[in-house]
Formats: sequence, structure tokens, C-alpha cells
Amino acid sequence: MSRALMPNLLTPQDLEPNWRWEGKLPASGHMSVDFERRIDHDRLRRYRLARTRQSLKNSNAGSLLLFDVNNIRYVSATKIGEWERDKMCRFCLLTGDDSPYVWDFGSAAVHHQKYSDWLEPDHCLAGVVGMRGTIPPEFGLMRKYAKMIAQLIKDAGMANMPVGVDYAETAMFHALKEEGINVVDGQQIMLAAREIKNWDEIQLLTQAASMVDGVYHMIYEELKPGVRENDIVALSNKMLYEMGSDDVEAINAISGERCNPHPHNFTDRYFRPGDQAFFDILQSYQGYRTCYYRTFNIGRATPAQNDAYVKAREWIDASIAMIKPGVSTDKVAEVWPTAESLGFPNEDAAFGLQFGHGLGLALHERPIISRAVSMDHPMEIQTGMVFALETYCPAADGYSAARIEEEVVVTEDGCEVISLFPAEELPIANRY
Repeated sequence: MSRALMPNLLTPQDLEPNWRWEGKLPASGHMSVDFERRIDHDRLRRYRLARTRQSLKNSNAGSLLLFDVNNIRYVSATKIGEWERDKMCRFCLLTGDDSPYVWDFGSAAVHHQKYSDWLEPDHCLAGVVGMRGTIPPEFGLMRKYAKMIAQLIKDAGMANMPVGVDYAETAMFHALKEEGINVVDGQQIMLAAREIKNWDEIQLLTQAASMVDGVYHMIYEELKPGVRENDIVALSNKMLYEMGSDDVEAINAISGERCNPHPHNFTDRYFRPGDQAFFDILQSYQGYRTCYYRTFNIGRATPAQNDAYVKAREWIDASIAMIKPGVSTDKVAEVWPTAESLGFPNEDAAFGLQFGHGLGLALHERPIISRAVSMDHPMEIQTGMVFALETYCPAADGYSAARIEEEVVVTEDGCEVISLFPAEELPIANRY
């Protein structure tokens, strides 16, 4: 049996990120081919499991019990579609150096046994707990699985150590407590594991960004009066799924008087001549996410709209210039304007407008960069982090605004931007 099929036989080599910083970061084709080395999925799976085990050993916990589907995918490389995301029906257990256990929805467990040959077949189990409370706790499923989990932890020799849980239904926490399990915060353990991306993860994130490059070119061509915000959302969804996206999480489409304050959604509003409009495309390719804003004007732009765009660009360029290993996130946040200078009463009210956040299997990973949190709780930026930086500037006309976001990969001596649709100057779609 190959090492790829034996998840309990990881080596120190599996923790190597295998970065290749020479030249431009590749965005290779999405097919598997024999004439180029592209994504090495076996290496990706081993790296993620090795990172999780290392993070677990660095904590005071002996096991991890995971209900967050992003954590389950990171540890076990299993996924049953976007349907799973809000169901609270799947869970995964990692005890020390043992192979992961995955409890999955009905026949999905049999599918894993048949096709997921990097997992041990007898660790792929059918199981369900509460499904967000729709299966009442008194039915007994949570008690049943809490007992099973406690026994597996005992069998692994970890009974006297805390168990890291990322999140769960309240009744599940009670069931675990009844079995004598000392629950601690497992989400922080998982976020620590996930914050440094290996070469395969970086390539997947770059491939995902390249898909959005194409969608923005389509949007640039389609923006005109007679088209609605939701029309752009529909066209973008169609194009992304045709390109191979496995989840279009959300698309913000905001235009005209809706730009200020930022509503973070879309409507059926028609674009009008002279509108400023900005968009955010949140989608994933093989699980790896994008968060990628661009601003356009329809037909023409006013001086106030141009000025807002220039300021947003200056702020994002200033933050990109700060990104390199060893810099703390408070130093990045310092180059962004205060909430008060943008017309907000405090940083909580302006949260997310001058913002940075990690990208990976989730939309928001480490590091989080914001004046609301980073000034008092800074993090060190490290090689191999991938995150998005986003700025927002309201226009002097009182209703327009500019929003720009760039995705960056932290290299050995700086960073590389992987969101490449042109944004140096305000794009005018279908100029009059």
C-alpha cells in the first residue's frame, strides 16, 4: 500500500510547503495532464493532515471533534457539496496520531469507503446528530454518538486530555459533557493549522482568482442601462459554474445611490448612466475561496466618483506595500483611514470596509486585519499566508462609493497580487 493511502504514516516531509517562489505564481489549467505537474492532491491531503496534527500537538488538547465543514474537508478531504454547509449533519474526529474518523450523511459514508482511498474504510461511518435541531435531542442520537466518540478517544489513549471542538449544537455540548469530555476551543487549533498554505493550496487559490478575472471582463462588457444588478449576479453564477466552480457563495452587486452606505447585497435595481457600481465575487474552486471586489462606472464618471476611486486605490496600495514576512497586522491597519474620518462613529460601525482576511477553504481565515482588532491584538504576517485586502471610499456626492479588493500571496520577501483584472484606474464600462 502506498504512503498516500496510509494517513497514519505521515513523515516530517509532509509538513514541507514545497513553495516555488521563482518567477510568477502559476495559474495552470484545471485538468489533470501527464505533460505538466499541476496540483498534487496526495501531497495536499498529507500536508493538511500533518499541519492539523502539528497544531493539535502544540495545544493542550489530545483530540479534535469537528463539525465545521471546512475543517472536516481540511482534515479528511471529504466533501458532499454545498448542500452540507448549513446542515450540521457531518462530523469528524482526530485523536492524536490516529487516522481521521468521518461520520457522513447516509450513503455518503459508503461512497467514501469506495472512492476516498486515503482514508481507512472502517473509519468512514454513517451518522447524523441534530441537523440544526430538526432531530430532537430526546431522540438520543447525540447521546449515542457522544458515547461512541468518548470510547474512541479512550481507545486512543487520550481520555485524560481536553477535546477541541470547533462548533456544535448546544445539545451536543451537553451530551459530550455527560460523557466526561472536557471541551476546549478547537476552532483556534484548526485556524492555526490552516493559516500557512502549501504550494498546492496557493495554486488552487490562484486558479480560483483566474476564474474571477474572466467574470469581471464579462461584467465590464455587460454593464449598461437596461441591465439590473441581479442580471449580473445571474450571469456571473452561470459563468462560474461553467468554469468549474464548486460553490458560488455570494455575489454582491451594488450600484448608484445604494453604494453609500455599503449594503453588502444585491437587488433588482437597473443600472443608470453615470452610476458607480461595485461587485464582490465569492466562490470556490476545489474548496478554495475568492473574495475579490471591483468598481466600475457605467458610461461616464464625475470628478467626485473619480476622487473616491483614487483614494480607495491609494489606501489599498499602501497596505499592499506593507505586506511581507515579519510585519505585524497593526502596522498594515495603521495605513488605512479611521472610522471617524469615513463618517462612522467607531471602528465597529466601519468593520469590513478597510479590512484584510485570510483566504483558504473558508472565506475568513487568519490573519484578520482591521483597526477594530489589530491595533490591540496584532498577528505576525508569515510566508505562505494568503489573504485579501479591501478598501472603501465614499464619494463627496453623498451616495457614490468605490470599493477595491486584492488577493495577495505572502512570499519570502514581500507579496504577489493574484487578482489581476485591471484596477489601477476607474474602469468605465460602455463609455459614452
